[in-house]
This record gives sequence, C-alpha cells and structure tokens, in this order.
Amino acid sequence: MSALTRRGFLGVLGGAALAAAGCAEISGELLRSRLTLPRPFTVPLPIPEVARPVRPGRYEVTQRAARIEIIPGTTTEVLGYGGTFPGPTFDLRRGSRVTVAVRNELSVPTSTHLHGGVTPPGSDGYPTDLVAPGGGAKDYDYPLEQRAATLWYHDHRMDFTGPQVWRGLAGMALVRDEEEDALPLPRGERELPLMICDRAFDEDGSFRYLSPPASGHTGHTGHMAPVDGDYMEGVEGDVILVNGAPWPVAEVTATRYRLRLLNASNARRYRLRLAPGGRFTQIGSDSGLLAAPVAHDELPISPGERYDVVVDFSAYPVGSAVTLVNTLASGPARNVMRFVVARRAADDTAVPAVLSRPPGRVAPVTTRGFDFRRSSEGAWTINGRPYRPGVPLARPRLGTAEVWRLSSDFHHPVHVHLAHFLVLARNGRAPAASDAGWKDTVDVRPYEVVDVLARFDGYRGRYMLHCHNLEHEDMAMMADFEVI
Repeated sequence: MSALTRRGFLGVLGGAALAAAGCAEISGELLRSRLTLPRPFTVPLPIPEVARPVRPGRYEVTQRAARIEIIPGTTTEVLGYGGTFPGPTFDLRRGSRVTVAVRNELSVPTSTHLHGGVTPPGSDGYPTDLVAPGGGAKDYDYPLEQRAATLWYHDHRMDFTGPQVWRGLAGMALVRDEEEDALPLPRGERELPLMICDRAFDEDGSFRYLSPPASGHTGHTGHMAPVDGDYMEGVEGDVILVNGAPWPVAEVTATRYRLRLLNASNARRYRLRLAPGGRFTQIGSDSGLLAAPVAHDELPISPGERYDVVVDFSAYPVGSAVTLVNTLASGPARNVMRFVVARRAADDTAVPAVLSRPPGRVAPVTTRGFDFRRSSEGAWTINGRPYRPGVPLARPRLGTAEVWRLSSDFHHPVHVHLAHFLVLARNGRAPAASDAGWKDTVDVRPYEVVDVLARFDGYRGRYMLHCHNLEHEDMAMMADFEVI
C-alpha cells in the first residue's frame, strides 16, 4: 500500500475502526535489502567501546567515514562518531561537568543532540546549530546535573536527521550517581547496553536509504530533502541490528543481567518479548530509576525511548536459547537477538523493592495542546504548522511545570528537549504500566490524546519538541519553545 493511500486509509478509519482492522501498529514503510541476509544468531553481540577522556572532564571525538563489516562477508561505509557504529558509549557521573569536543571530518554538516540531557541551549544540538564539514569543530558542554539514566546521542541536522542517523551517527551515554551506586544491581559484564535499530542494505553491503525524489522536492532549508512520497510515514528496514550487529547472540550465565534497551530506529516500533517466555523487571525509564520495580511480560518501545530492565536468566535451564522478539513484526524483523545460557555462576545481585526517590509531582501552572497531524496539503505539522525555526509555540517559565496535551493522527513518538515529564493519562484513562517514571519521549498512538506533566528545570533559552519518527522530523514535524 503506498504512503498516500495508507494515509487516506488511516484518516477514514479513525481510531476504533483502525484498531479493529488490525492496522494500528503500522508506523513506517518497509525498505527491503537487496543482498542475501545472514542467518540470525550467528554474529556475537558487540559491546561498544567506552569513551575515554583526553583529560579530566574533556572528551574528543571525530565524526568520520569508515568501512566496517556489518553483514558478514561485506563491508559498509558508516558515518560514525570515532568512525564506529554505534559510536563510543560515554559513561558519565552526575555533577561531573564534561565537555565533548566534536570534530566533523565528514562531507556533510552535523549537529549533535544528547537525547535526554538537561543541557544549556547552546549545547542542545539545535538543528541549525551546525558543525561545518571538512574539519569544523564544536565544544558541547554537559553539566550533568540530572539523575542517573540511560541517554543517547545522535545527529540532529535540519532536514537530514533520518539519513545521517541511518548511516551511523548515534551512540549511547550512561549517567550514574550515588543513589544508583547503592543498589545491588548487575554490573560490569552483566550490564549490557543494547542499541536496537533496523536498516536495509544494498547489494554491495552499503546502507540502503532513499534517494531524493525526482521531482526535486526541497526541505525547509532549501536543500534537497531525503524523503520521497512513498516513505513519508517513515522508513523501516528488514535487518534488525543490536549494537550494530545483525540479529546477534550473547552468551550469558544463569544470573541476573541489566539490559539498557534503546530504540534507535528511524520509524520502527517494537513490542519486545522473551521467547519461550520470561519477564522483564523494569527498574528505569528514559530519565532515571523508578521508585519501585515494575514487571512486564512485554515492552512497547517507540523510536527514542529507553527501558532499563533486569532479566533473571537463572529462570532457564543451562543450555537454553532465549530469544528477544518483536511481536509487532513478521518475517526476519520479528527476531531481535538471542541469549544463550551457558553455565551457572554465583549471583549476589538483587532488585530491591525500593529503587529510588524520584522527583515528586509539581502543580502545573497551565495546560497547552500540541496536535501532531498531517495536513490536508500533505505536510507533517504541529498545531497545523510546519516547523518555523525561531518561532516558539510556547514560553514556559523556568522552575514551573505544565500539562502538555499531545494529540495525534498516526504513531508519533513525541520527544521534548530539556524537559522531563510524567505520563498522566491516555485518552482520559490511566497510563499504561510501561509509561512509568520520568520520561522525555512518549509514543502517541493514532487518534490518541496523551497528557504529560512536563517540568522545566535547568536553563532558560530555546529548545524544541518534535516527532522522533525521523522522517516526520525531517519533513518539518518540529516546534520551538522558549524557557523564560
């Protein structure tokens, strides 16, 4: 079904009929690979290298192109932080102010956003705050005055976030603090950062993405836009990568493991489940530890969201194969990765009944509405407007909280820069168990209204909210707000 036909179909059906028709989980158009895909669970799970400071409080990373093996037997050119995909993991501590110097040796401009970071506006990765190609550089300052959490970083260039993240410009960042240190959670080799994304590959092993449309459609900066009409709902690939490896396998002991799950896909949503069975014990959300653990049989995760979970592999016999699957997909994309329980081992870890004392709710000073919708002219808009840089749709005051009412015509994972929020309600009812904790990204589903309580702590200045379906973002589904 073409994008335009599907869009019309969605609009006609409406929410209840859409769910009844079984189409409510569509969130992108599949772009198929042109090479023979590898068998799942034959490539070991890689763990990204941990970034090392060049001196206390200062990191330096160079964005450059490199050829690496992703699909066995072929090489792929990536655009990578440090020439790797994913980029290095930054393991940081609360309050230890750091500077990350990014040097751009690519042929395209970039802008780096620390997703989930409470950062000054000049270091937030605003889409027109570009680092010039061919050797340009910028210092990003991160005060890290925020709770321990699983963050990530990625390119945020105006009109071209989708293709540049697709080609490799993404990595993870972990913030730790004393509250987390005091917990008996799995550590070291039993703490696995898992960056999950989908990609398509061409016959020569290169990343397959969209060519600019023949009509010469340009983005709102006047440059050639990367999204054509058939993929305006978003691009999904048929190869699932975890830490840059296709359907990898990890050997584990029969003990508890902490899995830091990140959906770094452009558009694909996942509903993660363990097969042949098992439970995720959620200990954290986008923006830090929960007050108490929450058990899930499955986890829905939209682009940009993170879940911090513990899985107890002692529940499986030694020799078991435990597969992480995506129940929203069929075919190759249904598999994500596999764990093989290799042997027994001592385990002194635990998930305590009390995890943290997260910030409490603050009384909101106002309510604002933000409607994410495709216009009758075919543009992705917020409150009926495509993105206008420098024109804020809201001016919240620093230190206050507001209720933001998010409504949608399609799957729009809404990400708010700077502000963290609690999900208060979905369509006037209680939020889902998977909505627990302070977040920065929430999946707003077709014909749904989601109320969130957003806190504006940190800094005054210009920030933004946008759909984290990267093709929607590149087609102007963004808006500025100014903290005053």
